[in-house]
Amino acid sequence: MTVFASLEWLDDVADARRAAGLRRTLHPRTPAPDIVDLASNDYLGLVRHPEVLAAATAALRRWGGGATGSRLVTGTTSEHELLERELAEFTGAESGLVFASGYAANLGAVTALADRDTLIVSDAGCHASLVDACRLARARVQIAPHADVDFVRTALATRTERRALVLTDSVFSADGDLAPLPQLHAACRAHDALLLVDEAHGVGVRGEGGRGLVHEAGLAGEPDVVVTATLSKSLASQGGVVLADARVRAHLIDAARTFIFDTGLAPAAVGAARGALRVLRDEPHRARAVLERAADLARITGVATPTSAVVSVVLGDPQVAFDAAQACRSRGVHVGCFRPPSVPEGTSRLRLTARANLDADELAHIDDVLTDVLSGARA
Repeated sequence: MTVFASLEWLDDVADARRAAGLRRTLHPRTPAPDIVDLASNDYLGLVRHPEVLAAATAALRRWGGGATGSRLVTGTTSEHELLERELAEFTGAESGLVFASGYAANLGAVTALADRDTLIVSDAGCHASLVDACRLARARVQIAPHADVDFVRTALATRTERRALVLTDSVFSADGDLAPLPQLHAACRAHDALLLVDEAHGVGVRGEGGRGLVHEAGLAGEPDVVVTATLSKSLASQGGVVLADARVRAHLIDAARTFIFDTGLAPAAVGAARGALRVLRDEPHRARAVLERAADLARITGVATPTSAVVSVVLGDPQVAFDAAQACRSRGVHVGCFRPPSVPEGTSRLRLTARANLDADELAHIDDVLTDVLSGARA
């Protein structure tokens, strides 16, 4: 094999990652896995629901395999516009705009709403998509210590920029804890700032019937609150959405580069999300069931009862966490393994995600496996 000096540094990086227990590999799953899934974000257990599959199939047959172009050219169908209206109505927002992914929704919203005369205050625990959006926005950025409202308030009060944008997850993906949304919104309202909340892990789990933490906090439809969300978790599909004041939607159509220059979301994905949303509206108990199953997983693993679908079991050392995840997988339980840079140094962990449709037999198997694996990992 020809060796190119310009790529030799990649070998050194790979060796360093391997030594630190941070090397990552892909593990393709089978269509009908014989393993209990605690690693995916299929919180409501809808990814194979008959109504979701039927809606995806109907959209596929009607519109074809792809969107065929950007949303501004040929990539918008009536299916897209129906989904936008339905999501807005469900979450209590004035309007919605669908993107090709949740990542693209965050990048597009932040970079379109911020410029060089904007201060961005971003929670230290925000998702990587919001971190990258800050880097691309060309605004001054201050990173707030996690859930530190006083820091946010001071940053907004002392800014010199004309505009300000505060970024937070509603449910933080690594720990599963909740953002102090009422307090953050009060700080934003007092200092004329927009609050952007990523509800990726909130929709389908928190709020009345799974309407999200923003709705639960009484902030749905507020003109100074912008909500982003993904369709790939509770809604069993893929894609992203921005839910906001109609003026924000109009501005994003004009200015959000990840909307203007990206191919629209595939019709089958749009149909699947609409089908999942119908199921959630008809069966709101699924949102409660997610939190009940999360409490079961917390009891099994000996951690505090969570306030979301995420159960985080911190083990510290990345290799210990990786080995524990592999041991679980070998015994029929698939769990997530979060290591730096996804989490801070020294906090590598198993990340378990609850599903509304976990049954008694699955929970008993999880109990057997996790109790045994964790006793060794924690020794």
